[in-house]
Amino acid sequence: MSANDYDLIIVGAGTAGIPCAVAAANNGAKVLLLDKADDIGGSLHTSGGHMSAAGTRRQKEKGIEDSVESHRADIDRISNGGARKDLVNLATDLAAPGLDWLEDNDFEFAPEAPRIVYGHEPYSVARTYYGPEAGRSILKVLRPLLEKAIAGGNVELRLNTAVKSLITKDSAVTGVELADGSKVTANNTVLASGGFGANAELFEELEKATLVSAAWPTSTGDGILMAREIGAAIAGAGTYLPTFGGLPSPDGTGRVRWTDRPLLVASERPPYEIYVDKSGNRWVAEDEESIDIKEHALTGIEAMTFWTIFDSVGMENSQPMVVDWSIDKFKEQANVLPGVFAGETLEELAKNAGISAAGLKASVAKYNADLAAGSPDQFGRKFRPAPIEKGPFYSLQNHAVTLITFSGIDVDADLRVRKNNGEVIPNLYAAGEVLGSAATMGQSFVGGMLVMPSITFGKLLGERLSAH
Repeated sequence: MSANDYDLIIVGAGTAGIPCAVAAANNGAKVLLLDKADDIGGSLHTSGGHMSAAGTRRQKEKGIEDSVESHRADIDRISNGGARKDLVNLATDLAAPGLDWLEDNDFEFAPEAPRIVYGHEPYSVARTYYGPEAGRSILKVLRPLLEKAIAGGNVELRLNTAVKSLITKDSAVTGVELADGSKVTANNTVLASGGFGANAELFEELEKATLVSAAWPTSTGDGILMAREIGAAIAGAGTYLPTFGGLPSPDGTGRVRWTDRPLLVASERPPYEIYVDKSGNRWVAEDEESIDIKEHALTGIEAMTFWTIFDSVGMENSQPMVVDWSIDKFKEQANVLPGVFAGETLEELAKNAGISAAGLKASVAKYNADLAAGSPDQFGRKFRPAPIEKGPFYSLQNHAVTLITFSGIDVDADLRVRKNNGEVIPNLYAAGEVLGSAATMGQSFVGGMLVMPSITFGKLLGERLSAH
């Protein structure tokens, strides 16, 4: 044992931090686990909890043939080669053992998992896993493991404890200073404090976009800010990609009502509507099957906000527009709940929704005229079941949604934090969303490639940093 207070300090008791603490404690290390929230779990409380892994026991039991090589090829395809290959290789090597480890500790799979998920660009084979309670299903496994490590005396958990800064000596990290001014030292420190999807100022600085968030409230980028203060490089600039649309919260906080999710994926619901921007102009083929193409297109329109426009025919034939909403519920919410609008005419709808009436009328007129003439759609749309002409007319206002952030702390292949010149900062490591999603996904949403690497990278660091 060194003269330090602990062998390992972990900042953030979430998806990466808990496995890190448990693994280190199992090797006999003395661990301090810190979190500013009043409970552990972080974004697992709101995450869908999707994990991806190839060659797992569960796949074999279901007769699904898969391989790490195939997994990597899919990641490369979906990310357009934008993910870091060294970290992807590490993540895919660790994925199946990591998922099997969760199963060994009584993880409850949703009966249909693994399956191909179409909410983002799909894999070529069923390799996405999750539990019936989404991210909380993972937390139900991690919580008792952590409680056992705490009971064993090797982990000290401090909740409601914010970290102010990293302590350094001769360029090496020697511990942390807490918000109350006290200092704690350790042989090594791991930053596992999550992303910054709840920090509008940092989000605008790093992602160059206005934040409309569904992220966990404690995702304020503390670890990124602390690391940057001592010279750590920030990777992933310019890779931000939003989730494709959500309804604004009634409280005006700039967040979205994630439980009221509009169904905007063509495979979920055939679109009778068109999408327009604030000027009333269309901007993408609404029946485009690639949600990735739609998400990238969304980054190019004003305020990354769009309105779906449909008439009574669309209302009757393309349901549900929002998860678990009946037609009656939609009509009851129109012009009452923020983001939900109706009007007897297109002009009235435009006024209620706050978009250009002239632009909207022109877009609908062209869409209808091309359909009537049998002319190709201006955006190449193929599914055009009916004109938009029968009132009342309806609209949903959709914001680009931030669930996860793409920029983060730069690390080497051993998860050591490094500076802009590539020099490693001694004794400082990072895992989880604090690395930025771009590290393992590029500028795309690659199913399960944030949660699974967070778990396995955290676990790996715990094992490595306690091995001595």
